[in-house]
Amino acid sequence: MAFSSALVLTDLNDYIAPSQACIKPVEIKKSENSGPVQTRFSHSGCVTSAESVLISMQSQEELYGILKTNLTDPGKHRTVVVSISPQSRASIAAKYNMTPLSVHQRLVSFFKHHLGVHHVFDTSFSRDLALVEAAREFVERFRLYMANGGDKIEASFQQQFEMEQQQQQQQQQQTPDRRARRRKAGTEISGNQQQQQHIPMLASSCPGWVCYAEKTHGAVIPHIATAKSPQQMMGSLIKDYLAKKTDTPPNAIYHVAIMPCYDKKLEASRPDFFLEEFDTREVDCVLTTGEVEKMFQEQGIDFHHVPEAQVDDMFNKMAIDPVSHVTALYGTSGSSSGGFLEYIMATAARELYGIQDVPADPLRDNNNGRMGKNADVREYFLLADDGRVLLRFATAFGFRNIQNIVRKIKTGKCSYHYVEVMACPGGCANGGGQLANPNAEEVMSAKDWLNRVENIYQSVPGVAPEQNEMIKTIYREWIGDDPTSDRAKRLLRTQYHAVTQHLANPLATKW
Repeated sequence: MAFSSALVLTDLNDYIAPSQACIKPVEIKKSENSGPVQTRFSHSGCVTSAESVLISMQSQEELYGILKTNLTDPGKHRTVVVSISPQSRASIAAKYNMTPLSVHQRLVSFFKHHLGVHHVFDTSFSRDLALVEAAREFVERFRLYMANGGDKIEASFQQQFEMEQQQQQQQQQQTPDRRARRRKAGTEISGNQQQQQHIPMLASSCPGWVCYAEKTHGAVIPHIATAKSPQQMMGSLIKDYLAKKTDTPPNAIYHVAIMPCYDKKLEASRPDFFLEEFDTREVDCVLTTGEVEKMFQEQGIDFHHVPEAQVDDMFNKMAIDPVSHVTALYGTSGSSSGGFLEYIMATAARELYGIQDVPADPLRDNNNGRMGKNADVREYFLLADDGRVLLRFATAFGFRNIQNIVRKIKTGKCSYHYVEVMACPGGCANGGGQLANPNAEEVMSAKDWLNRVENIYQSVPGVAPEQNEMIKTIYREWIGDDPTSDRAKRLLRTQYHAVTQHLANPLATKW
């Protein structure tokens, strides 16, 4: 079913204020003949009647229908492509006690040889493009920031940082009450600081966060990175590069993305990702990890018995390990939310300050970082030899932490240069579409289950995008030598749209 350009996400007459639940089921009626589709979004206030129609078009039934049409009506044949996120792969691996490589090879077998799709790709490949583009955008923003008064703002924040460091040392000798008073005083930054629109740059890969910002905090939209997410970067690759490579019209390709989060269905439905010239979307259908497992059940498949199949040569991050001489799967260093913070910091350190040895995990590998009030808030610092803070990065997972960042930006008190923002506590490995803990709570707690998924995700070795020769080859062939060209911006970046709502105080919403 084609996406209608007339059905846009600005049809918000039935807007609902953000839910108090971080992840809340939303039931969407598909038709009289099919049952309701229950989905979970980072907050149900993001779902409108127009959007629910678009979401209902993305289900395994729609995929089955395309595959059936391919068999029964050759005149309407479409090339079916599936792209799999590494977070979904880790979730399945955790449940079935397999390696990520084995899961990927079995998914290739299931989709290609059992269902009849034509290609199965790995979103880790397109994530390399997303990382490079996001890092390039940050460097651009930071240079503009420093050229337009950022140096004065930095001097003020540096003074504040030094005061906090001194106070932390003094607090060790103070009574608890005096420590609390000094800590409160030390965290106050002059409210007359001018917050520029270039900095901080906020991550854009989480559609739940982006939707929340557009509908409740339009003032922070200029801060959101315009680089496409890995999902949509894969959409550009498939509907533009692959289409031209195979001489296939983009609307004759049906692209299915396997993702850890239901919010990704909303992202795929954005009009910004609709190709009007070809009447098609970059991503036609998003299925969550849980929906894929439901497909196993519907097809009578025991995943343990699915054979491992050969992986496509294109758009997969896989190679022969030089030591073991066996096929190995590769990912990206950093958090299970994509490693954007770590990669952008390393790139910025190199390009802005000539610093080459930034560790893959700054918080773990050196002392240039600190935990916040909870595990979903972390601060990372790049320090000069003389102790000056050159870069300040942070994570903010979960809406309570996101609200704190938004408040600081609106009041000009946000000292960070980059914030990795994710709607789900714990990040993408804990997405609402992931497989639930199959164990009884007394056997394995929810926290331990998430740690298991996280550890499996981290077991895949990280390879930096600049070491991915296939990415470099495709980039030169596809984009050319000018990453700032109009073509590059059209294919690799996007935009956001503020939606004015009459909410009494969206910052006061309790999550």
